[in-house]
Amino acid sequence: MPVMESIRSRDRARAEGEPPPALLAHLPATAKLERLLEVARGRKRALIITHDNPDPDSMAAAVALAYLLERKAGVEAQVGYGGIIGRAENIAFVKVLRLPVYPVSQLVFDEYDLLGLVDTQPCVGNHSLPPRYTADIVIDHHPLRDESLAAPFADVGGDFGATSTMLVEYLRAARLEPSVEVATALFYGIKADTRDLGRQTTPSDIDSYLWLFPRCDKGLLGLIEHPELPARYFRMYHRAYERAKVYGSAVVTDLGDVYSPDMVAEVAERLMFIEDMKWSLAYGSYRNQLYFSLRVKDRRMNAGRLIREVCEGEGGSSGGHGSMAGARLPLSGTRAQRAAHKRAMVKAFLERFGVEDETPKPLLEID
Repeated sequence: MPVMESIRSRDRARAEGEPPPALLAHLPATAKLERLLEVARGRKRALIITHDNPDPDSMAAAVALAYLLERKAGVEAQVGYGGIIGRAENIAFVKVLRLPVYPVSQLVFDEYDLLGLVDTQPCVGNHSLPPRYTADIVIDHHPLRDESLAAPFADVGGDFGATSTMLVEYLRAARLEPSVEVATALFYGIKADTRDLGRQTTPSDIDSYLWLFPRCDKGLLGLIEHPELPARYFRMYHRAYERAKVYGSAVVTDLGDVYSPDMVAEVAERLMFIEDMKWSLAYGSYRNQLYFSLRVKDRRMNAGRLIREVCEGEGGSSGGHGSMAGARLPLSGTRAQRAAHKRAMVKAFLERFGVEDETPKPLLEID
């Protein structure tokens, strides 16, 4: 269904007193579950796609949705992802919990008659669902994009700090007890995305966290949270700190070429622990793509909106919300052209941060 037709359908539903698709997030979990199962019934095989280079929240929510569809709708379901799983914790997350997630390169899309997107949305551009296919199910805790309304089932936005929280509510509404592996995955997904319930946490996140706590395996959590780390991990941090520049209350670092795109987000997160920092920006390149990760402490700013405004017109994809956001942009041209592109982007971010003096101080020279 075309996007504009979906929007008109939403408006008609509102006029007739029915909850429009955009308001699915505000329905009771039992009503959302019923609509989800209506979409799934009669289908044979489902493929649930995470965002590219998936984090624990995305993978946990996708695995939980597959678990739900199999047990409540009788639909065989698999989880696929694009990009790589690169961080040591994320590798351990999949390995320790034996999560059935597969690179999309190993899957044949035509073999599935039900397609879902989790922790991402159709138009965002950070997933590997080919353009010729359309999503039947979209579940995401990020702000609604109108294009998601074209999906038969779109539960987007709402009062959630993690997409895993949304899936916990579905499981509870279905009176479905998760396996230890699924419970542990969802618990860690919430824990990681809300930084131990300390960032953009809602009552729903806390309630789901407490519901999962007695159901998850604490020993497996320990193995996930404290994995062995490769030497290149420490070399990357050494480079990050050496290159970090401080502009008043903002810190920026160029990681150069990274071995995993999600390391950019980890560094940006870590730099926010520097005293008196209100902004942190990390960027690095991977396979001719330039990745940015932004963290914000100033509650008056919205990281997702800011990164979209800066990256608008640059191609690629960007998104986020509240205090954290990321972008992936195409990187081409000569070495000098790439360097100039990076400088222009950093300058645009600094202007948004309100930095007037562009003479930075090296992080390692600050007392």
